[in-house]
Amino acid sequence: MDLEALRHANFSKLNVAIGDWGTVVKNLTTLEKRARDDMKAKADRATWAGVNAAVSRGFISKTAGEFSDALTQATSIHNILKDTYDELVGYRDQLKQALDNGFEKDRLSVYGEKGGGFRVVAAVHPEPPGTQEKAEALRDKIQGLLGQATTSDSTAARALKAIAEQADYGFSGAKHADRDSAADALNKADAMAKLAQDAKKMSPEELAEFQRTMAKYKDDELFAAQFASKLGGKGTLQFWNDLAEIHAGARGEELKQLQSIQKDLSMTLATATLSDADGMQAWKKRVLDEATTAFRANPADALRPNGAMGYQVMSSLMHHGKYDAEFLNAYGKQLLKMDMAPAGSAGMGTNDLWKAGNITDLVFGDDDGRDPMIGYMKALSHNPEAALETFKDKEVFEHTLESIRYTDRDGAVAHALEAAVTGFGDGEKTTDHRPHSKAQVALMQEVMHAVAQPETGAKLVNKATGESFGDMAAAYMPEISRSIAGQGAESIFWSDSQAPRGLDKLDVTRFLYETARDPMGRAAIIVGESVYTASSLEAHIARPELFDGKTEDAVRALSVNAGIIEGIVGHSVADAKIAGDLDAEKEANTALKTKGDIVKSILSAGVGVGTVALVGTAPAVAATGAAVSGFFGGIAGMSVDRLIDAQQIDGALDQALYDSGGKLNDSLESVNVQTQQSAVDAIKEHGSKELTEDATRNMIRLALQEGWNASDNMLEDSHARPAA
Repeated sequence: MDLEALRHANFSKLNVAIGDWGTVVKNLTTLEKRARDDMKAKADRATWAGVNAAVSRGFISKTAGEFSDALTQATSIHNILKDTYDELVGYRDQLKQALDNGFEKDRLSVYGEKGGGFRVVAAVHPEPPGTQEKAEALRDKIQGLLGQATTSDSTAARALKAIAEQADYGFSGAKHADRDSAADALNKADAMAKLAQDAKKMSPEELAEFQRTMAKYKDDELFAAQFASKLGGKGTLQFWNDLAEIHAGARGEELKQLQSIQKDLSMTLATATLSDADGMQAWKKRVLDEATTAFRANPADALRPNGAMGYQVMSSLMHHGKYDAEFLNAYGKQLLKMDMAPAGSAGMGTNDLWKAGNITDLVFGDDDGRDPMIGYMKALSHNPEAALETFKDKEVFEHTLESIRYTDRDGAVAHALEAAVTGFGDGEKTTDHRPHSKAQVALMQEVMHAVAQPETGAKLVNKATGESFGDMAAAYMPEISRSIAGQGAESIFWSDSQAPRGLDKLDVTRFLYETARDPMGRAAIIVGESVYTASSLEAHIARPELFDGKTEDAVRALSVNAGIIEGIVGHSVADAKIAGDLDAEKEANTALKTKGDIVKSILSAGVGVGTVALVGTAPAVAATGAAVSGFFGGIAGMSVDRLIDAQQIDGALDQALYDSGGKLNDSLESVNVQTQQSAVDAIKEHGSKELTEDATRNMIRLALQEGWNASDNMLEDSHARPAA
């Protein structure tokens, strides 16, 4: 910015723009709140079916998200414009003051020159003593103000352009409180990209600075997109491969530092992929193009003749963060084509494909990074949309699930499947209510069918997969209950699923039976059933009009269902002859407490999450509370408290209410106590006029016994079980 431009600058138009953007922010704040609390909330509660359920709810959810992004972007623009205006006006006023002081006090005149320069000359002759020194001081002051104004103007322009480039359509989530923070983010990105151009030359101090910067800016869209774009797709892969080779065998503090860098770099790149900037489009394309390239820090290293493949390097940076779904789908299609190439039955050959050749440890943790499917599956576990899209291909699903028999990717695959069928990413915290789509239910049915296979299904359940399978069962407790109860139970077993009867009863039975063998899987089923039963009981007791029959009939049906599900679990444990195994007892109780603690924290926050089976909305009358938070009231939380805190019925030490001992009578009595108490709690809480405590307890006792007996018969018909 030259002297005359700043001296005569009129910022009135910029001030008007700031006012306009302020109005935009104010209006968008109102619209965003209405979109979130009114439009989206009503869509979440609606009992839609068909096109409305499949399309409208998703469209409304995305639209509400766009209002949020629009508010974020407008706020950032308003903040940057206001910050820049304040600075430029300040520099202009300081310049005028300097010019006035120079003339009045020191008799110095300042003239602008063609090309943007300026001269400081004496305004009187002869020149007073010290004029030269004063002229130089005024020149330096003016030059400093012009430099600051130029920086303010150029960095604001750069930041505004960067924000605008983040999204080709709609709005970006780039959020900055002022111009300086946006400018600092872009400058830091340039500096870190320059450092990462050659990992071999990074000093310990530079590596530490890289670590601190990634940790600070990993969620900053401007920083992430600028960093990745500057480094480039191939440069990113080369950097991480080289860093991994240089620090191979890291221990102690060095290992912790590399683990931190890997996590934060992964999250930075994930954030970057959300950008539609031209530089990021080029980055994504280059990563895909270099997927089969061999990367080596030192081409002369005889120990690494082949180097790490681009797939292996990129996937090792996908363990954390939510990557863009479109990028994941494009990357996954290429990777899966290669993973599925080896001949043989589904899933075979993939281990040898990736383990041969490269010996670089690309992951500073339990995994060595050589199987790129592990990192890719972990990326899918953080992006349910991409996970569902991937597994909708039946061939891909069958290959990926079967491949866990021959690889170490079982846990990663299970978490990706869990995200796909529940709609919630691994570790995600949200208040969203996300009804299951037809595609999700169809995939859940495929998972159940695979685990239900007589000869092979049980082998899919292990310590790495059991908890995820259990969480899936808990999330699908409404659909599972509908499947077990059969046609005509819709008004008792509520579900806002698009395919509430989309699960096969035989597969459901066998899936629950096999999953219950794993302690965490069993814990998830028990907690999920308890929460669903308790919240359903409370809703029917509190709002009898939700079912047009007698409330006691609804309570009885729910109790029979609980008896069947818990009976399947109890028989699974007994058949596995876990009874009397003290270590198994402790492991099961620990699992139940762990899962219970997680679910209790969710219930206490009023959040409906995929790891918990929660009551949806009734088919005719919305259940107040159930529609909003996913469960009716506090009875569900009390039921979980009993699971966590209560001792075994006979008072045995260190055993939870549900023991794993396979003593079927004790297990039946446990679910009997749990279900009866949930109903009695609801009767007391809501002052039921239809039900009495004693009669309800007896009714539940008989219904549970009926359900328990039915579970035994169902298993006899569906599963080859050991002789008594």
